[in-house]
Amino acid sequence: MEISRRNLLKTASASGLVAAGLAVSDTILRPVPANSQNLKQQNQDTNKARSAQGQNSEMLYRTLGRTGEKVSVIGLGGHHIGRLKEEGESVKLIRSAIDRGINFMDNSWDYHNGRSERWMGKALQNGYRDKVFLMTKLDGRTKGAAMMQIDESLKALQTDSIDLMQHHEVIRMEDPDRIFAEGGAMEALMEAKKAGKIRYIGFTGHKDPLVHQRMLEVAAQNGFRFDAVQMPLNVMDAHFRSFESIILPILEKEQIGVLGMKSMGDSYILRSNTVTPIECLHYAMNLPTSTVITGIDSMELLEQALEAVRTFKPMTAQQVTDLLNRTSEVAAKGRYELYKTTNQFDSTSQNPSWLG
Repeated sequence: MEISRRNLLKTASASGLVAAGLAVSDTILRPVPANSQNLKQQNQDTNKARSAQGQNSEMLYRTLGRTGEKVSVIGLGGHHIGRLKEEGESVKLIRSAIDRGINFMDNSWDYHNGRSERWMGKALQNGYRDKVFLMTKLDGRTKGAAMMQIDESLKALQTDSIDLMQHHEVIRMEDPDRIFAEGGAMEALMEAKKAGKIRYIGFTGHKDPLVHQRMLEVAAQNGFRFDAVQMPLNVMDAHFRSFESIILPILEKEQIGVLGMKSMGDSYILRSNTVTPIECLHYAMNLPTSTVITGIDSMELLEQALEAVRTFKPMTAQQVTDLLNRTSEVAAKGRYELYKTTNQFDSTSQNPSWLG
């Protein structure tokens, strides 16, 4: 790969990150509730943040890995804001979320053929852009496709710079190789960062923690360390092909920002009738997550997310155990994590031309 080493972050060695991955590889199929010193500190910081903001504060803020950026513990999911019928409804919802303290905005180049980005771009006018940490994603695996998608996202979001750009749907074992290959997408992101179009770089995926592990290893082999990583973190994941057990320890060790998603499995987890929406959000918030991205397409769901923040208290080990015991049987085969076991959520598989 022709990415200049001088332009890469030389903060991780390949051997160190691979070793970290191997150290946790034997936890596969053995759910391990997060119980590290980092989590204890995160919970202490959460309590301090609530006290500092006053009793009536609706939001908590956490640090995004080693970036130092302060982001809301709840992130506004970009796919859902594109599901509304009218642009005005979406703009109103986005601005209401920001006014209530949510500053982490999630989006993607491909959501609803760009509608989610366009509507969010409209909502971020009149000073709202300065109030948020803006993240979006791209699908391109080639330099050319990635460059095109970066520029289209900037235009749709009506901004000169995106805070965090992420490689989207890293769900195949070959994705890391394509991204870091000569002429691959990583070259486009590094050039965009140098040009000031993006500030930080991350990746997302929902299929299998082993793919995430390989992405981290290939990055380390190329002298690069990601700023953030997005993955499913929920009460079902803890029991089946667990990102929490395999990937979370690596991210903590490397001080990479943790973006939790699918806390309710796109509502499928709720259909198991074992947990409530608030319990799902509390579980994900109790992990060492920087933010928990959740789908909000109505004022009612916005209030639900804010209620989860208002009522959140660090969970005891017994509370975590009880919740995992309650979900263990129904979670064992991934029945309610269809993003892992089917291609229903694999937009790039359904639209391979997006990869370039």
